[in-house]
Amino acid sequence: MTPRILTRYGTRFPAHALAAMLAVFGAVAASPSSAQEGIAIPPPARDEPAGQAKTETAVLAGGCFWGVQGVFQRVAGVTNAVSGYAGGEKDAAHYQTVSSGGTGHAESVKITFDPSKISYGKLLQVYFSVAHDPTELNRQGPDVGTQYRTAIFPENEEQARIAKAYIAQLDQARVFNAAIVTSIEPGRTFYPAEDYHQDYLTLNPGQPYIVYNDLPKIENLKRIFPDLYRDDPALVSEVGVTN
Repeated sequence: MTPRILTRYGTRFPAHALAAMLAVFGAVAASPSSAQEGIAIPPPARDEPAGQAKTETAVLAGGCFWGVQGVFQRVAGVTNAVSGYAGGEKDAAHYQTVSSGGTGHAESVKITFDPSKISYGKLLQVYFSVAHDPTELNRQGPDVGTQYRTAIFPENEEQARIAKAYIAQLDQARVFNAAIVTSIEPGRTFYPAEDYHQDYLTLNPGQPYIVYNDLPKIENLKRIFPDLYRDDPALVSEVGVTN
């Protein structure tokens, strides 16, 4: 997909891309359920042990960060979810530069959570179930490029072990119709995205891209994980951005 050119309150596309997208949206916008359905998958056999920590962070990438952020902002136990970039250098961590696909970054979300209420493994279960399609290589839906890759940026060795074991578990069980292509990329720094990307799904629920690509993810979260779903999202505008 041609990189998105953003205004503060919406998205503008080159004319040829807009015409093609409107043709798609015209056919499906009235029925968002026609988008790919999330699937219920087993929880990880290996997860982190209960500890004394009151807060922990996870960094996950799964295509456009608008939808991934919107999902995790609505997960109970999550106290913050910030859109940003991981996988590349600080100087290039800007939307227009990252959109070139040549910086090594992936559009990512840094999730701050209370491990006494939700575990890292449970977050991965949500991630693989409803936040994105882990079998799509260097793309998600209409968005194409390495900046839209499926990737996990573990904050420590235990997170890396849990993620690696879970991917192997899901592949062995043939949960998906194709192999998981999610990369595990430790030692990468997360850089928050520009303000206009934060809380984008909540602020723009009627935007066609959101309606077709992202609102179904919220519905799938509510359907598959009713005990985790929260109506009051943890908005960056209320919590603040953390590095």
